[in-house]
Amino acid sequence: MFSLGSWLPALPGLAWGWALLDALLQGEIPRAARGQPRDSPGDTSDPLLPFPAGLVGACAVSVLCSLLKVYLYIQCVNNPERQAEKEAIAAQRPLLEPLHVLVLTGVLALVGSRVAALVVLEFSLRAVSTVLSLGKGAHSSQLYLLCQYSLGCGVSCGLSFLLEGAPHRSWNLALAAGLAGLLALHARRLARHVCALYELHSRARYCGVCILLLAAGHGIPRLLRNALALTFAVADLAAVELINRDFLSTGEAVRFWTPLTICYTLLVVYMQEESRQSTGRGQVFRTVVVRMGGLFILLLTVGRWTDILHVFVSLLGELWCLLRSGVLLESCWRQ
Repeated sequence: MFSLGSWLPALPGLAWGWALLDALLQGEIPRAARGQPRDSPGDTSDPLLPFPAGLVGACAVSVLCSLLKVYLYIQCVNNPERQAEKEAIAAQRPLLEPLHVLVLTGVLALVGSRVAALVVLEFSLRAVSTVLSLGKGAHSSQLYLLCQYSLGCGVSCGLSFLLEGAPHRSWNLALAAGLAGLLALHARRLARHVCALYELHSRARYCGVCILLLAAGHGIPRLLRNALALTFAVADLAAVELINRDFLSTGEAVRFWTPLTICYTLLVVYMQEESRQSTGRGQVFRTVVVRMGGLFILLLTVGRWTDILHVFVSLLGELWCLLRSGVLLESCWRQ
């Protein structure tokens, strides 16, 4: 297997340093520190994984918001009655975006894999129910904004699960974080360019990017829908596996999944009724509180005390994402 010490100079007395650096890059420090073998069964915790995985999840949320901002701005430009919305979208401060990514990275790194997996499964059930209620061929831009925190949890969960036990997984996570950051940066630049110059360039047929958006900008929701469907499909498989590994028998799994299924079903029914009766920012925040409250009550009976703390962290993450995208949510409701 590739080893860092195989191509670095073999300086006397530094062999232990190369071995330690190799272990660090492979994410094997925690097991070595506990005196356990590298491949000991049942040992899946690794504090090196959450932070870069959380960064990748936060960058995925940033790309989602940037593309939705582009789509909603183009829709407002093409509708003379929505000029106030267009100005509100363009007036968003771009300097707050790095702060948003930083805070969301910290939240996703703090949330345990168990609670993150439950958040992913709850949103997947809610998304399927919403899509079925919308009817064939319909889509909801609001649903894309409501999935921000769940998307971050799904990407973080899925990436940590897929790279678990892989050699040099710290290198892999660093590469994933770098590529995700680069993609988020370019998506943010695209949003700034569109908000500043799209009207001028689309009329003058001057900019290739703006001409492409003029011709194919209406396909952004379909692109997001396909990408999110694939992401949550992988995240759901990872979430089920992460939850099931805590059970020693089928009876324990049944005692956990039965109340979880009942709780999530009741939550979905309640939220569908709420969405029919009222709309607006207040309804969205009430839904978040109800969802996290239901998860809190469930974990009081079948969870651990650390899960309770992670539920409160998840509540902060959900509220942070919704507050950051308030202008886009307003535009989705009017649309």
